[in-house]
Order: sequence, then structure tokens, then C-alpha cells
Amino acid sequence: MNHDILANQLIYHEGLRLKPYKDTVGKLTIGIGRNLTNVGISEVEARFLLENDVTNIIKQLDNSIPWWRDQSEVRQHVLLDMAFNLGIAGLLQFKNTLIMIQYGNYELAAKGMLQSKWATQVGKRAIRLSEMMKTNEFPMKE
Repeated sequence: MNHDILANQLIYHEGLRLKPYKDTVGKLTIGIGRNLTNVGISEVEARFLLENDVTNIIKQLDNSIPWWRDQSEVRQHVLLDMAFNLGIAGLLQFKNTLIMIQYGNYELAAKGMLQSKWATQVGKRAIRLSEMMKTNEFPMKE
């Protein structure tokens, strides 16, 4: 079986949609007819998407706040996690917090993180990330 010919045939019949949509029977679908409602995605596919998303966030951080690379690995993780959750535009709204991080005042940066609307929305995530920012330590596994 020629997989390229088959793939082109399926693309022709199913179409290629890069954003979720409802198919003709109301099932949430994406890509080339992937039924998310019934089939979903595998862990391998989810991790593939995650890797692509992280790569994109890193590029955005490099372009928007290039000094983030000068931070410790732990603090880079915090910034990447926040950008992943908020989008780069959302992270850039943390103007004072970012200034505190850039100049090494991590305690005030952690306080700023916790005093945000974001912190009330994400709860334990904000507490965990602010603690990482303050202590420069990865948390113990739960």
C-alpha cells in the first residue's frame, strides 16, 4: 500500500483543519478527520505537541526578554511555565515582576507573582512557581 497516495486521498476527502471544529455529526475533530470526541490523542501525540509548544515559547522568550537565558535553570523553568500558561503577551504584563527578576530581586518578584490576578486563577501553580522563583530550587516531588 502506498501511504503517500492514501494520505493524499484522505486529505482530499477529510480536508486538513489545523484548529478544532465540529464535524457533520457534531464530533469535535482536528487535523485530517481526527475525532477528538471519541478517539482523543495518545500520550505520544500529546508529548509531541508539548515539545513543539515549548520550542515555540522558548523562541518567543528569546525574542521578548532575551535576558531570561541569564537566569538559573530553575528560574528559566518558572518563566517558561508562566509563558506557557499565559502566552508571551500575558507574561509581558508582569512588568514589575520581570524587572525584579532581571535585576535579581527574586523575593519581590515572587511576591509580585502571588499578588496577581493570575495567582488567584491558577492557585497552587502560582504558589509553587513563586516559591521556585524565591528559593531557586526545584520543588520536591509530591
